[in-house]
Amino acid sequence: MIEGIMPPVTTPFVRGEVAYDKLAENIRRWNKTGISGYVVMGSNGESAYLTRDEKLKLVETTRKSLAPGMLLLAGTGSDSIRETVALSNDAADLGADYVLVLTPSFYKGQMNAAAFVRFFTEVADKTKVPLVIYNVPKFTGVDIQADAVSKLALHDNIAGIKNSSENLAETAEMVACATKDFSVLVGTASVLYPGIASGATGGILALANIASEKCVELQRLFKSGRHDEASTLQKKLIPVNRAVTSQYGVPGLKAAMDMLGYFGGEPRSPLAPLGEKERDDLKMILKTAGLMD
Repeated sequence: MIEGIMPPVTTPFVRGEVAYDKLAENIRRWNKTGISGYVVMGSNGESAYLTRDEKLKLVETTRKSLAPGMLLLAGTGSDSIRETVALSNDAADLGADYVLVLTPSFYKGQMNAAAFVRFFTEVADKTKVPLVIYNVPKFTGVDIQADAVSKLALHDNIAGIKNSSENLAETAEMVACATKDFSVLVGTASVLYPGIASGATGGILALANIASEKCVELQRLFKSGRHDEASTLQKKLIPVNRAVTSQYGVPGLKAAMDMLGYFGGEPRSPLAPLGEKERDDLKMILKTAGLMD
């Protein structure tokens, strides 16, 4: 079972090159926040802009830097089954505990439940470590159905799903149809509290890059039955989460990291850094949420 809060970590760049030393520094700080593990090469890690060699070195660097007992998930999915399997197994050899595999999406019109079941089954049959399904409709334009998830949850080498949709009914349906060892993870902090209330075991959250302790606290409050406090904290975090996801995206997340003492740095081209006005607005959002003075 995969539980707890994990950041899908950003990839630091200096003059366009991956700064692995900066990643290690960030990880050493995150290690102290109560999170349960890390995801590298996710959407917030700008994985679409990384080479294969860069991806594998990110896995290696993270494995060497994380604290004992923490999990490491590596985003290895592509539309190609062969490349997904190959990258997944190389990541496993370098220390990944799980691989996070994106839903195939290029041929959207043919990506129905049967196609998803076929794809993930074939990948899971050949990977050295368990896989976690990655459902992120806002980027892929496809949304895996709960009935497909229920079939895939029976596979011994499929451990769970990161559902980045804000559709709470869908998350609840995935929880209801999953096996007891299958983990449903919230993929956005905007629905963390209602997501765990519906049975999600944790979250892989962009917000955890800058507010790990708050995300961990929210889940702890829920587990201890302090629902009013958890709900209040959820509401407080929504504007920050919106700022570093839908409003400003990865450039905003990296700017917020810089403001809060992590190394964010610039995104990789063609993404552009935030402008001065956007940075000022973001700083005010962080101050209002009590994340900075």
